[in-house]
Amino acid sequence: MVQGLRIALAGLGTVGCGVLKLLSDNADLIKRRTGRRIEVIAISARNKNRDRGIDVSRYDWVENAVDLAKRDDIDLIIELIGGSEGTALDLARQSLKKGIAFITANKAMIAHHGLELAALSEQSKAVFRYEAAVAGGIPIVKGVSEGAAANCIHQIYGILNGTSNFILTTMEKDKRAFLDVLAEAQELGYAEADPTFDIDGIDAAHKLSILSTLAFGTKIDFDSVITSGIQPVTITDMNEAKALGYCIRLIGMAEKSENGLFQRVSPCLVPLNHPLAQVDGSVNAVALEGNHVGRLFFAGAGAGAAPTASAVVADLVDIARGSRTLPFGMPTQSLEAVSVETADTHTSRVYIRLSVINDPASLAKITTALAEAKISLDSLAQHHNNDSGISELILVTEPCQGDQIKTVLTRFATIPEIKTTPVVMYILNI
Repeated sequence: MVQGLRIALAGLGTVGCGVLKLLSDNADLIKRRTGRRIEVIAISARNKNRDRGIDVSRYDWVENAVDLAKRDDIDLIIELIGGSEGTALDLARQSLKKGIAFITANKAMIAHHGLELAALSEQSKAVFRYEAAVAGGIPIVKGVSEGAAANCIHQIYGILNGTSNFILTTMEKDKRAFLDVLAEAQELGYAEADPTFDIDGIDAAHKLSILSTLAFGTKIDFDSVITSGIQPVTITDMNEAKALGYCIRLIGMAEKSENGLFQRVSPCLVPLNHPLAQVDGSVNAVALEGNHVGRLFFAGAGAGAAPTASAVVADLVDIARGSRTLPFGMPTQSLEAVSVETADTHTSRVYIRLSVINDPASLAKITTALAEAKISLDSLAQHHNNDSGISELILVTEPCQGDQIKTVLTRFATIPEIKTTPVVMYILNI
């Protein structure tokens, strides 16, 4: 039997406690699979006296998590503190500089500082793993960087945020308004008290930028992810999408072409016969298109203590077995800096909902604006509300570029008969 693996854990929230529980429950199985004994030596969190439902008294308590990296009796550190800066980043830097293996579930830190941390890992030869940072319990990081490593991947896309998917699919199923379902998601623990990162698409954008680097061998570029959230989506949109043969999901999509790297997180109309249309609740799902393997599809629990802890410990098992894969599947100096394709040149079919005054002139002005932007319509539906004098106008365009949509929205803003901000969603054509 080879020497045991001595670990420290920073962060004792639901996931951190889940990791300790999993290591305890499956200790014999993990030892058989790795040939090593895994021993938790030290822990750190903000509040030592908080009741976490598990006994942590047998571990050394360290007040400042960064001090874990100063110990000589630690082989590996697991960071579950969160946040792109501060203690989590300091701990990552110090651990990797010292040559201590490092595991994290911190997608924000990787999206903003992943290249720096990967370079430190390569310099010190300390293993750096982060399976739990993307799509919870789904082994998507390993699937892309190892399972699909022989393929040229040209597109990766999917449902990357369980909170938003729970809200959208519950709205769809129960015909309930966004704010009502958001409140339920918060009660169930799917959404934070401040749900901004989830409902505005930022969490999904963090994950998408990481997946882009793994899939395309490009440098992480979180800032170029075009991001919009699910707040504008209504039951009306759900019903219209279904009538057209679609459902609505928050989709993160990245593709690399001769025009550059395009990354977008936004609500999309997904064909009802597409696998992503079958993904309900807080489940995540990711698809990639490879030039030899074709489509690969990964789905599973995308959040929660147990699935995330499972991904953390899977990284731990790999390291205990001696795996030394590079953080992004290739040396950091081999990652390309590519040009960015903006929304202006990206082509898609688009769904637009307008609330307009019931007036014959309204439709004429709208069709004129579309013609001026050189946008052709695939379909148009108008639903009158005689009591309010307002109609819902549903437009589905033929494929057009983002700059054309920008132009027509600018023209729509000058039409007084349009009474609310247009709702715009892209149509997934995969």
